[in-house]
Amino acid sequence: MELPEIFLQEMKALLGNEYEDYLESFQKPNFQGIRVNTSKISVEEFKRLVPFALYPIPWVNNGFYITPEAAVTRHPYYYAGLYYVQEPSAMLPASRLPISEGDRVLDLCAAPGGKATELGSRLKGTGVLVANDISTSRARGLLKNLELFGIRNVMVSSEDPEKLRKQFPEYFDKILVDAPCSGEGMFRKDPSMIRSWLEKGPDDYVKIQEELLEQAAGMLKPGGKLLYSTCTFSVKEDEQVICHFLRNHEEMRLLPMEWCKGFEHGKEIDGIRELSGCVRIFPHRVDGEGHFAALLEKCDAGKKDSESKKEPGKISVPDAWKEFAEEYLTVEWESKTILFMDERIYALQENMMPKKGIRYLRTGLYLGEVKKKRFEPSQALAMTLKMEQCKSVLSLPVSDERVIRYLKGETLELSDEEAKELKSWCLVCVDGYPLGWGKWVNGSLRNKYYSGWRMS
Repeated sequence: MELPEIFLQEMKALLGNEYEDYLESFQKPNFQGIRVNTSKISVEEFKRLVPFALYPIPWVNNGFYITPEAAVTRHPYYYAGLYYVQEPSAMLPASRLPISEGDRVLDLCAAPGGKATELGSRLKGTGVLVANDISTSRARGLLKNLELFGIRNVMVSSEDPEKLRKQFPEYFDKILVDAPCSGEGMFRKDPSMIRSWLEKGPDDYVKIQEELLEQAAGMLKPGGKLLYSTCTFSVKEDEQVICHFLRNHEEMRLLPMEWCKGFEHGKEIDGIRELSGCVRIFPHRVDGEGHFAALLEKCDAGKKDSESKKEPGKISVPDAWKEFAEEYLTVEWESKTILFMDERIYALQENMMPKKGIRYLRTGLYLGEVKKKRFEPSQALAMTLKMEQCKSVLSLPVSDERVIRYLKGETLELSDEEAKELKSWCLVCVDGYPLGWGKWVNGSLRNKYYSGWRMS
């Protein structure tokens, strides 16, 4: 692998006597990781359940290294949303943004969803997560990953940050800005990033990063916390961007983060010693690629929450949904705001009304669609449920070959014993974890697994 000479000079200046160790790291294998979805399964239960070898990632309590031969994206538990496949160092940012139940959280550059899914799972169904990506095509992939994880209290948008700021002034308790960057930390994993770096290097990204932080600051509540991160080593994109931000925002201060062996401190710039509290990850120090993270807090000026707490007005809910919920579900929906638009039904958390003028791909949980006065439940609804929350369930062991057939969209044949408790609609599970819906018709289970998610 041929690295750009300018890049090598900058790394030598940055690393000093560790420079040769960094170059040697290019001979090491890449490390793959998975992160457990703790909103669906505990880490201990996950370790007991999965068939592949797991090795703890030191800086996150729900992350594990996996071996290259583990076919994690072909396993039914992946389709059940029990874990997310993620590069180990990329698990750092979401793990260091402190999330409390009930928080309003923004992931400003969220696609493809590695960090948003973790933030959403830690909210435990409370508060609201706004996951945004300016690219609509990337935001579609983001939506799929959030729905796969069963995150119900989410609004997915594809909007310019400046427009979001106008609609959400000082609204969020926590904000993650995982900014676009030159990607120097990915050179070892993805050599094609080198060509991209030669075409568009650190200088091209700095203004973008500064603007993202500027817009994020305007959306952060007093007392709120903001985490800025990149997957680059460039001081221009990391410490210098933070310095520029702090010079223009006296109300913001840097906070130290939970430390881990192998981390490197941020570099002191312009006499700002607090930058040492920033975290750098280098591939010669840990089993991972590269990342930078800085945690900031907006000083609390005693300003009151500007968001209206008005209760939403009464909304007419189709009888088809009420009948389905009564017949099939044990979940209480009365406390939710139900929206009915274009024959589709959505459930929103309390005080989670969408802002006007924002380009949304999803607002709240998509429950399903009314067709010819009959309700058809969505894939998203299935993924938010627990097995015991549905009155008609078929749970197959992972060893049953029908699990794979179901994920491929095939009709299933059931024994009389399996079918005797089923109603028309049925929640299909693997080892008790939902995969999607089926419909019991004339002695066979018609496959209602969402076609866009099917296993090829």
